Amino acid sequence: MENSCGRRVVITGMGVVSAVGCDVATFWANLLAGRSGIGPITRFDAANCRCQVAGEVRDLDITKYLDAKEARRLDLFCHFAVAAGDQAVEQAGLLGANLDPSRIGVLVSSGVGGLQTVYDQSILLSERGFGRVSPLTVPMMIPDMAPGFLSIRYGFTGPNFAVVSACATGTHSIGEAGWIIRRGDADIMLAGGVENCTVPLGIGAFASMKALTSRNDEPTRASRPFDKDRDGFVPAEGGGVLVLEEYEHARARGATILGELAGYGLSGDAYHITAPDPEGTGAARSLRMALDRAGITPADVDYINAHGTSTPLNDQVETKALKLALGETVRRIPVSSTKSMTGHALGAAGALESIACLLAMRDGIVPPTINYETPDPDCDLDYVPNTARAVPVRHAVNMNLGFGGHNAALVFRRLD
Repeated sequence: MENSCGRRVVITGMGVVSAVGCDVATFWANLLAGRSGIGPITRFDAANCRCQVAGEVRDLDITKYLDAKEARRLDLFCHFAVAAGDQAVEQAGLLGANLDPSRIGVLVSSGVGGLQTVYDQSILLSERGFGRVSPLTVPMMIPDMAPGFLSIRYGFTGPNFAVVSACATGTHSIGEAGWIIRRGDADIMLAGGVENCTVPLGIGAFASMKALTSRNDEPTRASRPFDKDRDGFVPAEGGGVLVLEEYEHARARGATILGELAGYGLSGDAYHITAPDPEGTGAARSLRMALDRAGITPADVDYINAHGTSTPLNDQVETKALKLALGETVRRIPVSSTKSMTGHALGAAGALESIACLLAMRDGIVPPTINYETPDPDCDLDYVPNTARAVPVRHAVNMNLGFGGHNAALVFRRLD
């Protein structure tokens, strides 16, 4: 993203923890193959819950990143932050590079924070009294412990905080980190989102809202964005961390540039606490803002990684928003939802999907929307059904919407 001083923001590192892989290469290979990471919930007995499936992280060996004592003092969402953060920092070559730590910050956020800790400690309080509540409860549950712990881990003393905007959290985090670099408050920012919501309280609460799927007998087919038979989102967990860096700074140290954060837009619906504006005007406004800041038109967009939650209302409204923002041009643009494979990782979604955009630009191939079987007349765009597609991608868009009417969009640009 450019400003009057000419400071541009590029990406020099990425890290992933997800239901389809706990490193970038595995994540991407499974997305392109159309492999679902969704299965029966194993973290607790969900037999009496309306939703019994989730996109759980199954392959993370946290001992590769943390010793046993450290791991016990962190909630699972922070485990995801450490694993994804270490991958991104290593790829970007930040450690041992003689960089000024005061010019490196962290903005890695979570939509709900340490929900497992809240649940466990609430039971302890109820059953055994105040004296049994862990003194680590507060640092384990607060969402800003993800950036806090990462800054301590790496010694980065630049801007350090978290944002919370439900399912738009990861997208806002990346966009706001870009602004920090643009205005000169840092040269490098770790940015992204992490989430662990596969907890009885989280699953039960979303299920009570009728927001989750009840397709429990077919876990891998449960998330079906834009399909006429979609019946709710599949909860998921994981995290994505990107290293954002000022362009000239990255060039000066010889870093490999993976793409440019070219535009960022954000808006509010001011409509309802959970439902999106049915006209899609807020989401459309955030996307138009991102395109304007990137200095491009709808004709320049080559791929859209949509919010695509697999809920009846979201997918219809998002389709309407894309048409409103992009006009008839949208009908030639591939639009896919990788949530069909990962599930909906809430505050981590925007980070995981931004990484998918960057990889699509790198390889000239876009991931599919799997489980797309029955077209919906209200969702009539090109959703890249079921099979990845070779497409030259110079500009990719990621868009996310959150409870509370939060909308955010990012535009990434390939640098040749």
